[in-house]
Amino acid sequence: MKKNGVQAEKTILAAEARVLFGKKNKVLRKKGLLPANIFGSGFASQSISINYRDFSKVFRKSGETGVIYIKTEKEEIPTLVKTTQRDPIESKLLHVDFRKVDLSIKIEAEVPLNFVGIAPAVNQGGVLITQTTKLLVEALPQHIPHQIDIDVSILKEIGNEIKVADLKPNEEYLVKSEAEKVIISVTAHKEESVVAETTAAAAPEVLTAKPEGEAEGGEEATKAEKPSAGADAAKPAKEKKE
Repeated sequence: MKKNGVQAEKTILAAEARVLFGKKNKVLRKKGLLPANIFGSGFASQSISINYRDFSKVFRKSGETGVIYIKTEKEEIPTLVKTTQRDPIESKLLHVDFRKVDLSIKIEAEVPLNFVGIAPAVNQGGVLITQTTKLLVEALPQHIPHQIDIDVSILKEIGNEIKVADLKPNEEYLVKSEAEKVIISVTAHKEESVVAETTAAAAPEVLTAKPEGEAEGGEEATKAEKPSAGADAAKPAKEKKE
């Protein structure tokens, strides 16, 4: 856990060297173990397995910004959770990548935002628009905050917004995101205009007398029934009876 941006207690997670890889990792999962890797700059990557339940408890508290000490047979390695792989159907964890960190060197990490308070502008018909949910910060690994609280109670009128530049400086970490980046804003609520559908009365069908000689089926039928001039010319003339 972290208090005031500083990790209050040391989080340790036991691990064992892993010798199974690929599809064989299913054997580990059936035993309640989670395949994982540790990697880092100037660090020889290690393949490990950890207890699934133990990691789940630790990860709920530390997230991706809390330092987790991976305890192997030889040492305790300070790490951050880099990526997690989950089953797309059951959402169970399948694999974890840990990033080995040096506690004396500052690093950059994305920290989630936590919006608190009530914006008075909402009572004026405003709508809160969240522009980003994370900010990039730079700090020593143990000083990276678990989350950054954003107080929206200062949004009193429609059109107000909170930018990165509006955040109070913190001694433990430096926000690296652009100062003009908008975090959250208030816009006017636009109601969808409902246009009444005017149902026009259908015009009555006007029945008129058909022109003389027009057959059922309209103009096309008429054309079909009337022989063409060329057809009449083609018929042999009747012989006159003497």
